[in-house]
Amino acid sequence: MTQNGLSPSPKIRVDVCVCTYRRPYLAETLRSLGALELPSNVQARIIVADNDAAPSAQELTASITQPFELTYIHCPASNISLARNACLDAAGGDFLAFVDDDSTVTTGWLAALIETAETTGADAVLGPVRSVYSATAPGWMRRGDFHSTNPVWVDGQIRTGYSGNVLLRRASSRVEGRRFNLSLGKTGGEDTEYFSQLHADGGRIAYAEEALVLEPVTEERARLQWLVKRRFRSGQTHGRLLAGQQAGRKPLQIGLAAAKAACCFAGAGALVAVAHKRNRQALRGIMHVGAISGLLGVREIRLYGDEPAGGRTHAA
Repeated sequence: MTQNGLSPSPKIRVDVCVCTYRRPYLAETLRSLGALELPSNVQARIIVADNDAAPSAQELTASITQPFELTYIHCPASNISLARNACLDAAGGDFLAFVDDDSTVTTGWLAALIETAETTGADAVLGPVRSVYSATAPGWMRRGDFHSTNPVWVDGQIRTGYSGNVLLRRASSRVEGRRFNLSLGKTGGEDTEYFSQLHADGGRIAYAEEALVLEPVTEERARLQWLVKRRFRSGQTHGRLLAGQQAGRKPLQIGLAAAKAACCFAGAGALVAVAHKRNRQALRGIMHVGAISGLLGVREIRLYGDEPAGGRTHAA
């Protein structure tokens, strides 16, 4: 009991997980985590899951001074789902948070996620990932902000999510025992599937607007070709999920996706003089083409595992 006769707030334990693959920027991620401002009743531990064949991030991880307990896990090789699952297996707190190794968190990030989880009772809480562009990024890209990540609301609900900024309630029956699909660990889309299935099983996904993560856009990603590849793969994942959920409606879904793609490409043609609007429409069209590919069962393109350290290796 405290002096005023009230029981102290119970400790809330959170494991903050960072999956990494040959990325020196991990040092900045860890430094930002070390600067977190937490309520007195929150106890944090950081878990680094190294997905390289060799334990290449071990020395860097050990070199960063942390006010929090830090656990390093070597979980080879080159499969992001394997690394995410290793984090889920190693976690022991009330909550588990994921943040990418190419991002930094703001000081109130984790507190905002936890507050939303406590007030809503949600099984998962997403936060925004705001992209930070360099002055050398194309002007149309900076104006359109093509890299930031926010949840998509459908009929007042968030039906899927991403792993770059999320908190999971470990005791939830929709979270406990659920794992990321290893077959998607090199193509991406493993987190889209994870959260889509969590929602389909009755899980609730909430949003914490103040839980901000910042993600610099590297030179490698500040290219239209990179966005094209990402949007196509995203469409493939969506199409594959639709094929599994609505197998009897596949021809209809293919027809709808084709019509949407045609509409988007027509819109891009009409906006040819306005680069950021033109490219947004074209990228939407490419996503719908990817959806057709997924509906037809075409194997998803491989995005991760062999990129250089400066490129993006793990993501949604």
